[in-house]
Amino acid sequence: MCLAIPGLVETIYEADGIRMGRLQFGGVTKEVCLEYLPNIAVGEYAIVHVGFAISRIDEQSALESLRTFAELGLLEEGLEELRNS
Repeated sequence: MCLAIPGLVETIYEADGIRMGRLQFGGVTKEVCLEYLPNIAVGEYAIVHVGFAISRIDEQSALESLRTFAELGLLEEGLEELRNS
């Protein structure tokens, strides 16, 4: 199952003309395409699915989602998908 997981935007940069960022997901840092969220800023959270930030989310909602995923036993599965992508 693929999860859309909230991640914290740590840096934003351009690579080959594409807006990219490094996002933190509970100890896992990944490069993510930010093209769908041109106004997202460092310090904000985004919902990420298969390497693309698809929606901005507030910090409280992001932390609640991560807590719920952990309680359901889905967080580790989602983080493993991120590690392997």
